[in-house]
Amino acid sequence: MPGIFISFEGPDGAGKTSVLRAIIERLEPVLGERLLLTREPGGKDNKIAEAIRDLVLDPAYPNMDAHTEALLYAASRRQHLVETIMPAIAADKVVISDRYVDSSIAYQGGGRQLGTRAVAAINEFAINGMMPQATVYLDIRPEVGLQRIQTTRQDEVNRLDVEALSFHQRVTDAYHELAASDPARFIMIDAEQDLEQVIDDTWQALKPILGINN
Repeated sequence: MPGIFISFEGPDGAGKTSVLRAIIERLEPVLGERLLLTREPGGKDNKIAEAIRDLVLDPAYPNMDAHTEALLYAASRRQHLVETIMPAIAADKVVISDRYVDSSIAYQGGGRQLGTRAVAAINEFAINGMMPQATVYLDIRPEVGLQRIQTTRQDEVNRLDVEALSFHQRVTDAYHELAASDPARFIMIDAEQDLEQVIDDTWQALKPILGINN
């Protein structure tokens, strides 16, 4: 069975962490050591990409230029790709990444208003055509997602969480445009449902991709 690359995307407050945790718990008994969970920015056991992550998300740098931010994300992604994702794919593993290139296009291209095409071009240089076979998108209205953040994880709020609602609306709009332009790759999940239903919808969507029958 060849390696498989799946990304998880969604705006802030969509519940990616909870959904991913549940999906991984179901996949571990099936895939064993073939399963690799990673995330962006940064990556599993990736010191260079993780150092860039810490810099980008540090709330001590509120004046970071938007172009700088986009370039740093692309640099982190390149290191993550060549050091973590590509070797795992070559070893026939199933790689699941919490965020990938769509995040940069949505957050920097849409949210920061750098332009989705411009940010996509920066990242094309970084990824050289390496895209996931499938992208699970947890869809939620930005106002609902931000309310979740304020009520459930105030101690984990980062620099991007505190942006204005208009920023998060632009992020969501950009994600929707990406999904509409590549419907074969995007798996749209209604993340405003109860968590257990979101998890089940995600699981059912992934089973045929991963060849799971039960």
